[in-house]
Amino acid sequence: MTDDQFDDVVQKLDLEQKVRLLTGATAWRTHAEPDIGLRSIVTSDGPIGVRGQGWDERSTSLTLPSPTALAASWDEGLVERLGVLVAAEARRKGVDILLAPTINLHRSPLGGRHFECYSEDPLLTARLGVAYIRGVQSRGVAATAKHYVANDSETDRLTLDARVDERTLRELYIVPFEAAVEAGVWVVMAAYNGVNGATMTENPLLAEPLKGEWGFDGMVISDWGAVRSTVAAGLASQDLAMPGPGGPWGDALVAAVRAGQVPEEAIDEKVRRLLRLASRVGALSADDAPPTQPASDLNALHPANDEQSRALLREAVVAGTVLLRNERSVLPLDSGRLHRVAVIGPNAAVPRIQGGGSAGVYPVSVVSPLEGVREALAGRAEVGHAAGVRIETNPTPLDPGNARNPLTGEPGVLVRLLSAEGEEMYSEHRLTGRVLETALVDASATVEIRARLRPDVDGVWSLAVAGWGHVLLEADGTTLIDEEVERDTDDPATVSLTPPYRHASLTLTAGQEVELVARRRLDPDTGLASVLAADSPRLSAEEEFTAAVELARAADVAIVVVGTTEEVESEGFDREDLSLPGDQDALVRAVLAANPDTVVVVNAGGPVAMPWRDEVPAVLLSWFPGQEYGGGLADVLFGVSEPGGRLPTTWADRALIGTMPVDGILEYAEALNIGYRAWLREDTGPAYWFGHGLGYTTWSYESVVAPDSVEPGRPFPVKVRLRNTGERAGGEVVQVYLTRPESGVLRPARWLAGYARVKAGPGESVEVTVEVPGRAFQHWSAEHHAWETERGGFTVLAGRSADDLPLGTVTSAGTVTSV
Repeated sequence: MTDDQFDDVVQKLDLEQKVRLLTGATAWRTHAEPDIGLRSIVTSDGPIGVRGQGWDERSTSLTLPSPTALAASWDEGLVERLGVLVAAEARRKGVDILLAPTINLHRSPLGGRHFECYSEDPLLTARLGVAYIRGVQSRGVAATAKHYVANDSETDRLTLDARVDERTLRELYIVPFEAAVEAGVWVVMAAYNGVNGATMTENPLLAEPLKGEWGFDGMVISDWGAVRSTVAAGLASQDLAMPGPGGPWGDALVAAVRAGQVPEEAIDEKVRRLLRLASRVGALSADDAPPTQPASDLNALHPANDEQSRALLREAVVAGTVLLRNERSVLPLDSGRLHRVAVIGPNAAVPRIQGGGSAGVYPVSVVSPLEGVREALAGRAEVGHAAGVRIETNPTPLDPGNARNPLTGEPGVLVRLLSAEGEEMYSEHRLTGRVLETALVDASATVEIRARLRPDVDGVWSLAVAGWGHVLLEADGTTLIDEEVERDTDDPATVSLTPPYRHASLTLTAGQEVELVARRRLDPDTGLASVLAADSPRLSAEEEFTAAVELARAADVAIVVVGTTEEVESEGFDREDLSLPGDQDALVRAVLAANPDTVVVVNAGGPVAMPWRDEVPAVLLSWFPGQEYGGGLADVLFGVSEPGGRLPTTWADRALIGTMPVDGILEYAEALNIGYRAWLREDTGPAYWFGHGLGYTTWSYESVVAPDSVEPGRPFPVKVRLRNTGERAGGEVVQVYLTRPESGVLRPARWLAGYARVKAGPGESVEVTVEVPGRAFQHWSAEHHAWETERGGFTVLAGRSADDLPLGTVTSAGTVTSV
C-alpha cells in the first residue's frame, strides 16, 4: 500500500478506534479492526527461538545459540541463515513480530543480559544484527531492533538515567540501530531506561535521529510496561504501548487529544506506522504480502521433523566455539587412542543452553556435553561422569520423570485455577512444576499445582513452592509451608518469571508415592508464575568432589565443563563479579592435578574469571550454545570440525566499568573506551583480547595493501595475504583496525574497521579483501552535530585480534605507504 492509501484507511477510523489500536489487546497481541481489514498482530520473544504467545512448555521451539555465541562466529552468512530458520518457526507459530535482535553493547562484562547482546564493538554488532534482520524479514516476519538505546545493564533498568555524551552515543551505542534502519528493519523497541534526562518512550531520540535523519518508516514498540505517561509519551514518537489491554493511553489519551494536549495528527502518524507494519507482515487484507502458510505446510516445518534445522544448529555451535588455549596440541582428541574418558562438572550433564529471562524458550530437545561425547565414542571408549560440585541454588521443578498427574496418571502435573471459595474454574495437564502462565479465567483467586511425586531414593527430600502472595504446600494432606510472600520488585521479568521460593524437607521412601499440592493466591500485579519443586538427597559436597577427582585420575583424558547459573547470569540483575559460582575453580585444579590431559569447557554467556587458565593445557569457550550443544562440542573435541569462534568481547578477570547507578544516574564517563578500547589504556592486558581465537592449524600474515588514495567518507578495500602454515585445512578471521596516535581529536588507541573470514588448505596462501567503511575514519562533532574527517595519516593494522596485529600500512587523504 502507498502512503496515500494508509492515509485513506486512517480517515475511516474515529478517534477512539485509532487510540484503541495503539495499546496491545493482550500481553502478546495488538487489537484487530475488522472495519478496515486489520487482523491482530502477534508478537513473540526472541532472539534464540520463537516461544510464541506466552509461556507453555508444551509449545517447543528450535533453540539457537545465544547472540554472544553467534557473534563469536563473525559469520554474517550463518547468522542470516539462522534468521531465516527463526522466521520459519515464527510463521509456524503464527507470529508476526519477533522481538529480536538485541543490539545493545557489552559496555561492562558485569551486565546480566550480556548473553543476549552480540558484542562490545559497534561495527561487529551492527553487521551481525543486520544479517539477523535480513534473514528474519526475508520471510515476511518483522524483526525488532532493541533496546533503543543505552540499555546496556540491568541494575535499576526500569528507572536509571544513562548520561551519555553526544559523540559517544553517535560513535558507539546507536551505531547498530542506524545500521538496522539502513537495512530496512520494520520495528524498533524503545527501552525502559532514560537517556540524558528523558525516559526512552518519551525521549527526543525517537524523533531524531531515528525517524527524521535516518528516515525510519517502521513502528516503535515499547518494551513491556515502558510507556508510563499519557501526554508525554503521546507527544513523543512512541507508536505502540505494550502489553495490553491496560496502560496509560486508552481513554486517557482520547481525553488528552480532545483537551488539545496531544494533536490528533500525532495519533494518526502512530496508526499510519502500525498499518504500514501490518501491511508488511500480511495482517492488513488490502496488501499483497505473501499469505500465511497453510497448516499442512506448517507441520513440515516443525523441528522434530527437520534434520536440516538441527544440522544447522549443530554447525552454529561449532562456528561459535572459541579455542582460547591449546598447549601441547591436546586438541583435537584422538578418539582412536582413548579407552576411558571422564566428563566432569556441574554443566556436563545438565548444561545451560540459554540465558535466563524473557527471551527463554522451551527447546525441542537438548544434547548435553556428556551425551555428545558418549555418542561420539560409542563402541570405542568408556565415558564416565561426575558433577564434582554443585552450583545451582534454586530447587528443581517437578517433571515427567518423577511426577504424575493424580487425576489421569499421566507423567507431569495437574494445574487448576480455583475461585475464592475453592471451586475449580479451570484445569489442565502440564509437563513441569514450573508454571509461568496458564489460562486467564475471571474470578480465579488461586493457582494450584498437584502431583504424585515418585521418589527414586530413600532419605530426606527438599521440597519447595514459589510464588507471590499467600503460598501453601501440602504433602499427603500435611501442611509443610503456609506463608505470605510480599512482592518486593516492579521488574516485570522478576515478577513474571522468578518468584521467590519457600522450602521444606520431608523424609521419603523410594517407590512410595506422595501427593504434593502447592497453591498460591493470585494477587493483583503479581503474575501467574507458580512452582512446585523437589530434589532428592545427594552426596555430601566432599563425596561429590572426591568422586570426580578419582574418575579423572583413572581416565585417559578429563573434560571439565564449568559455567554459570541462572541465579548468576540472567535478565533483571547484573553480576557482582566475574567469578565462577561454587567451587568450580578448585574442581578444575584438582582434576588437573589428577590428570594432566585436562580440557576445560566454559559454558557461560559472558566473561568469567579463569584463575587456572595458564595451568590447564586446553580451554574451550562454548557460551550458551543452544539445543545441539553436545553434538557440536563433540565435533570440536574430536576434530570432526575446527572451532570457528573468535571472541566478540574481551575476556578478563575483572571489570573495568561498573553498572551501579548513583542516585538514579549511570554516568558513561568512560566515553568511547569500552571493551578492548578500555584495556588498551591499561598497564596490563586482559586474559584474552577481543578477536582472539585459535584453530587446529596455524597462520602466517604476509602482507597488507591499501589503495594509493583514500577519499574521506568513502569505503575502501584493504587486501591481506596470509598463509596456512599448518598440516590441515582451516579458517581464520582477518581483522583490520585503525589507529591515529597523533590526533587532534580524542580517540581510542585503535578501533575495529573491518573483518573477513577466510579458508585455506595446508600450505596454501590466500588473499582476502576487507572492506573498510568510510565512517571508520570519521568522528562525530558535537559542536557541528555532524560527521567529520580529520585530515592526515591513519595507520591501518591487520591481524588476528585487537592485540595481535603483525601487519600495517599508513594512509592519509592521498597516499599509502608500507611500514
